[in-house]
Amino acid sequence: MSSVAVLTQESFNEHRSGLRPEKGGAAGAAAGEEEEALPTYKDAFPPLPEKAASPEGTQETTNAWTSKIRPLKASVITQVFHVPLEERKYKDLNQFGEGDQAKVCVDIMHKTGAHLELSLAKDQGLSIMVSGKLDAVMKARKEIVSRLQTQASATVGIPKEHHRFVIGKNGEKLQELELKTATKIQIPRPDDPSNQIKISGTKEGLEKAKHEILLISAEQDKRAVERVNIDKVYHPFITGAYNKLVGEMMQETGARVNVPPPSVNKTEIVITGEKEQVALAVTMIKKVYEEKKKNATTIAVEVKKSQHKYVIGPKGNTLQEILEKTGVSVEIPPSDSSSETVILRGEPDRLGQALTEVYAKANSYTVSSVSAPSWLHRFIIGKKGQNLAKITQQMPKVHIEFTEGEDKITLEGPTKDVQMVQGQIEVIVTDLVNRMDFTEISVDPKFHRHLIGKGGVNINRIKELHKVSVRIPPDNEKSTVIRIEGDPQGVQEAKKELLELTSRMENERTKDMIIEQRFHRAIIGQKGEKIKEVRDKFPEVIINFPDPAQKSDIVQLRGPRNEVEKCSKFMQKIVAEMTENSFSLSVPIFKQFHRNIIGKGGSNIKKIREETSTKIDLPAENSNSEMIVITGKKANCELARTRILAIQKELANISEMEVSIPSKLHNSLIGSKGRFVRSIMEECGGVHIHFPTEGSGIDKVTIRGPAEEVEKAKQQLLALAEEKQTKSHTAELRAKPEYHKFLIGKGGSNIRKVRDSTGARIIFPTAEDQDQELITVVGTEEAVRDAQKELEELIKSLDNVVEENMIVDPKHHRYFVARRGQVLRDLADEYGGVMVSFPRTGTQSESVTLKGAKDCVEAAKKRMLEIVDDLDAQVTVECVITQKFHRSIMGPKGSRIQQITRDHNVQIKFPEREDLQTAAAAAAAAAAAAAPPAEEPIQVNGEANEDVKEPVDPNAPRKCDVIVISGRKERCEAAVEALKALVPVTIEVEVPFELHRYIIGQKGSGIRKMMDEFEVNIQVPAPEQQSDKISISGLANHLDRAKEGLLDRVKELQADQEDRALRSYKLTITVDPKYHPKIIGRKGAIITTIRTEHDVNIQFPDKTDENQDQITITGYEHKAIAARDAIQAIVGELEEMISEDITLDSRVHARIIGARGKGIRKIMDEFKVDLRFPQSGSADPNLVTVTGRPELVDEAIDHLLNLEEEYLGDVVENESKMPYQRPHGGSASAMDEQRGPSKGFVVREAPWTTGNEKAPDMSSSEDFPSFGAPVAAKASPWGPKRF
Repeated sequence: MSSVAVLTQESFNEHRSGLRPEKGGAAGAAAGEEEEALPTYKDAFPPLPEKAASPEGTQETTNAWTSKIRPLKASVITQVFHVPLEERKYKDLNQFGEGDQAKVCVDIMHKTGAHLELSLAKDQGLSIMVSGKLDAVMKARKEIVSRLQTQASATVGIPKEHHRFVIGKNGEKLQELELKTATKIQIPRPDDPSNQIKISGTKEGLEKAKHEILLISAEQDKRAVERVNIDKVYHPFITGAYNKLVGEMMQETGARVNVPPPSVNKTEIVITGEKEQVALAVTMIKKVYEEKKKNATTIAVEVKKSQHKYVIGPKGNTLQEILEKTGVSVEIPPSDSSSETVILRGEPDRLGQALTEVYAKANSYTVSSVSAPSWLHRFIIGKKGQNLAKITQQMPKVHIEFTEGEDKITLEGPTKDVQMVQGQIEVIVTDLVNRMDFTEISVDPKFHRHLIGKGGVNINRIKELHKVSVRIPPDNEKSTVIRIEGDPQGVQEAKKELLELTSRMENERTKDMIIEQRFHRAIIGQKGEKIKEVRDKFPEVIINFPDPAQKSDIVQLRGPRNEVEKCSKFMQKIVAEMTENSFSLSVPIFKQFHRNIIGKGGSNIKKIREETSTKIDLPAENSNSEMIVITGKKANCELARTRILAIQKELANISEMEVSIPSKLHNSLIGSKGRFVRSIMEECGGVHIHFPTEGSGIDKVTIRGPAEEVEKAKQQLLALAEEKQTKSHTAELRAKPEYHKFLIGKGGSNIRKVRDSTGARIIFPTAEDQDQELITVVGTEEAVRDAQKELEELIKSLDNVVEENMIVDPKHHRYFVARRGQVLRDLADEYGGVMVSFPRTGTQSESVTLKGAKDCVEAAKKRMLEIVDDLDAQVTVECVITQKFHRSIMGPKGSRIQQITRDHNVQIKFPEREDLQTAAAAAAAAAAAAAPPAEEPIQVNGEANEDVKEPVDPNAPRKCDVIVISGRKERCEAAVEALKALVPVTIEVEVPFELHRYIIGQKGSGIRKMMDEFEVNIQVPAPEQQSDKISISGLANHLDRAKEGLLDRVKELQADQEDRALRSYKLTITVDPKYHPKIIGRKGAIITTIRTEHDVNIQFPDKTDENQDQITITGYEHKAIAARDAIQAIVGELEEMISEDITLDSRVHARIIGARGKGIRKIMDEFKVDLRFPQSGSADPNLVTVTGRPELVDEAIDHLLNLEEEYLGDVVENESKMPYQRPHGGSASAMDEQRGPSKGFVVREAPWTTGNEKAPDMSSSEDFPSFGAPVAAKASPWGPKRF
């Protein structure tokens, strides 16, 4: 480790004091010198350049501003490249802007960062405009030429020795040439005898590249290269000291002379340049060489190896200095050689002087060492190198080196300086050895980080307290040795404390808890809030969670044995609660009922979640899943499931049945990926079949759905189970997916016939299955064989394609082809992909062509005739229902009207809504029609009144009330009945007026809930009417339930009123106000417990109340009496307590209270007493009051007095050190006072001192505006400036 010179505070103060002006007579002189030292105004603020007319008329004046200004160049350039048609690589004229050519251009843009635009010329040549930075444009050009233009190749031959000039330094010249000419240039390797350079690229590029290469070669032909072999020992005489001689030689001749450096063992000197210049330089070099070879002699001297570096000097400067002074070359043996012989070569009369110089340089520096234990090195250096800085400032030429692990300090520098520094360091070492000590203790590495503490808090406290240095080895050393250095007494005390801490930790226990990683985040809580509560509860226990990336379940607890056990039990309890709350249950609910389970605005699902304390997740609307997942406690999940199933059961005739099937058959009944059980569920109207968990051994299988479908599913399931138990056989056959619907038939009629006749089960693939052609047949061997035979015959018949014609009246054609042929698509899906072709619009042909499998065509034909028959028999019926009921009839999102349309196969059209003005006009017209006729106006000159309107029939229905229904007559009549059944009815229910506000609920939540639940509208009269009548409007079948629900709610509210009266019993007790805080407890803990336990409200008097001793209890009578007894019991205990005042020195109060009151709380909890410390400004700051039971008060007082005695020792010690401690910021302020006020920035010869100009106002925002602040424009006699 090398020493570093540091500027200390003392030397800095001395330096500053030397800069202060002397008082008295010297002041004037100093002021004069100061004034001359000030810069002139022009120096500080150079004037801006002005254009001046020069003799040439173009030159501008140069000054401090213009000398540094350089012209700016545009960073983005644009170049256009042209590729002729014959050279284009991609010549497909139909695909311009597409295909491979476009892809290549996009790739070039990505690769180079340039922007490309392509266009075609009239001659079909390709023009490419390239924009971007120069480098990017050149790269893009090279890519364009190589990838969009056809390539040619050529060779050019130049002398082999010229190849390196084409390549250039590090290949830069070659790269530049390739970019410039957009070609690829290949130069033969040095070991290849060929001199041919191969060029590939466009014709234009080839010519350019050839020309450039031949130019380089021609230029090199004019130059000459000469190599001269000169003995290495004479090279210094040719170069001269500091290369002066060779520099002069190059300047004189114009040739370049390359002399190998001393470190390179080469004798060859290379001269390059014009032939005449080279010849002249060679002559001069040989002349110097011959002269020195003839006159120079050598002497050899022995110089210690360690002193060679002083003879060489930094970067060889000392050797150059000796050569310059004496003209003698000094040859030093290589550093890896053991030789100590130094050779001096030069003129005989100069060798003596050179020898003297060599010895002087060798002996000018010396190396010495001082013995010092390595552990003392850092004390010798001092804090931040302060001790060493004092020495190095005095002796800057001395290099002091501390080597880690060695008990010595190496000094290097001038002999005298080294001796002085050595003496100073020896004194320091002797002093440190006498007053410093060290010791080592062995501590298990697992305790090291705990001794250090979080952020080094523990070890730093020990260091500061005992004024010692403690070295704890890093983890990678795996060492047990801890070293303590410092004052002997401090070392012993620190050792004792560290050993005590280690002993305490050895008695601690580490426990690993297995907690599933999924619970870790929940235990830690958001921002660590929950784990902080656990740590606060068990402050002596360290809790370590594994890194999430490790995916470990081990949580480590460490601390005192008892505390670790308590913490472990507490955390196990938390985990048990979380495990209990993470139970999950899936409930299959028919998709159409999901919205009813959610309820309006999520009211139903929210209620179930809140009342059962569970998390309920429903599948997305676009998902095919019907499973609702419930998470929480098992009992709560079961309750939530029951409530959800109850909603479904209420909405539809849903029944549930359990079937006993041996568990060993369950997997075979479910089938691969659930194929078998899914086919039963689909066939039986989407019932849900739930098998128990695999391996549970339970035989019961649950079937849920509409009653008749459940029975059907049960029969099929039992039949399949019986087949599996006897002898089950499976066969597979294939059919095109479009045939499947036809094979199944409408409502499964076709496939049911096959199953009934053969007894086999036929399973078709679902949308999720990969193989959409595979049909599986399951049953007994005979049944499967028969079913397979029937199906194969059906499939074979479907493969026989026929074409048939049928007659359809052209007026019905539109129905089939409307909505983009939706009806035809449905026919194709249902009847094995049959194709139906109608004649083109405009032709009056009635012939319709059907093409497909014979059976499919026949079935489709039959269905189309049914449709035509329906269309012929179609009638239109009007149903009059007042417009205000239309929205209610439609239902949410038109669901009710859609259901009627589907059920009765009719079309329903609602009229447009009538606005208020139209309605008023219609009413007026009706009134006018009902009034007696007025006298007709008299016609003059035979004029007729052309605007006479038909009289309005008052009994005619309004257009906005008429709903039009289209379809078969009997179906339209049934639809009319269904619509009228949806017209809401209104009834009135008697409800006492005082209960109305409770029925409405907060912000209408109560009444809204009832309306959602019963699907009715409830109208509560306005308060000013004081009416007891509540109106309920809705469907007739909903009204009874709504009325019953409303009356039930009334009964609940009346019961609540009675309960409220019982709960409003009041009781008042008298308690001395001094006991009130104790009854309330810390943060209201005691009073909250009483309130919760007895379910009462307890009110304490306000500060403004007259009766400060009155406490009011409100609640049920028996509970209020029990709460009173509990309070009186506390008061009884408090009256037995005593209070004693003791005197504790106020200086130790803060230590006793502790951080955030931690210390005082511990004492109060331990001794079950109350402590009151004096407030600031009190008469006696040392007075402390202790309250509690007599025996506990005495124990607490003894403990407090012991603490006072212990803490006072520290206080006295700190106060004794105060006079010797420097106050913060004292010296700096003193300096500032001596320095005096700052004058700011001052200049000489400013315009306002020499002329009439006014000095600028520094405070003016106009003269000196702030950055970003608006500046008011100066007023001008010509008005405001226009830009």
